[in-house]
Amino acid sequence: MPIKIPDNLPAAKILKDENIFIMDETRATTQRIRPLKLLILNIMPTKIVTETQLLRLLSNTPLQIEVDWIHMASHESKNVSKEHLLAFYKTFDDIKDNKYDGLIITGAPVEKLDFQDVDYWNELTTLLEWSKTHVFSSFFICWAAQAALHYFYGVSKYLLPHKLTGVYLHHTNVEKMQRKILRGFDYQFYAPHSRYTSVSREDIEKIDDLDILAESQDAGVYIVASKDGSRFFVTGHPEYDPDTLDKEYKRDLANPDIVSEMPKNYYLNDDIHNEIQVKWRSHAYLIFANWLNYYVYQQTPYNLDDLTER
Repeated sequence: MPIKIPDNLPAAKILKDENIFIMDETRATTQRIRPLKLLILNIMPTKIVTETQLLRLLSNTPLQIEVDWIHMASHESKNVSKEHLLAFYKTFDDIKDNKYDGLIITGAPVEKLDFQDVDYWNELTTLLEWSKTHVFSSFFICWAAQAALHYFYGVSKYLLPHKLTGVYLHHTNVEKMQRKILRGFDYQFYAPHSRYTSVSREDIEKIDDLDILAESQDAGVYIVASKDGSRFFVTGHPEYDPDTLDKEYKRDLANPDIVSEMPKNYYLNDDIHNEIQVKWRSHAYLIFANWLNYYVYQQTPYNLDDLTER
């Protein structure tokens, strides 16, 4: 898919060098089709890296996509320049009158905090409430999945005894294979995780509106979806680059205040000196492509003003 991005976004050169089909604003305005309108709330500290990861995955369909990036106005970003935020990001106030085909909210390294103690929690819940009437389908990643499950359904998160980090084997729920988000999935697949908290299968099973679509014996629940396809909750990081967990591990090793955990099933023979085993990229492309195609493009109204509460 050609993905429409601002001409000077740093990710543009990286993606072009990887032969990813992107479309600058000038070319996009000459086409006579309506692009899908996505809103991405990027609350990861490494914003430029996350931008590139998500755009790479969103580019893998024949659809044209237009992305608005927002950040939390109530939170000061320390790992990206103010110039970058001013050039490429908006705030919720800037877009609150718009409607979108899809919403993506990234993870954030705040899972040890109670939800209410996160400095932008009130702003985030305002956005989640707004999404009921302004977004057709939403995709929540890692901490955002936990936060959205808590906000919409009252699901709690639980602190793990140690950081869950690595690439884990998952299996699909064979009783739910008719769900289009799983179309093309193998019964078993790999996905990365990097988090200190988790949600409980038992808590989610109590909610009639939710389906558990995939999980891991070691990493727990992975894909949860509302029955109407309006919300998808992914507890891991399918968007991660091959070396992201490696960088996180080496960062943690350098911090004496952190008990570092070597990523499991990641380095060959679990030896940090060996090569990284990349096992999750096909799954990552597939889950985003399925969401975009079957739950956004195929179902969203052509006129976004026709959106109703979901």
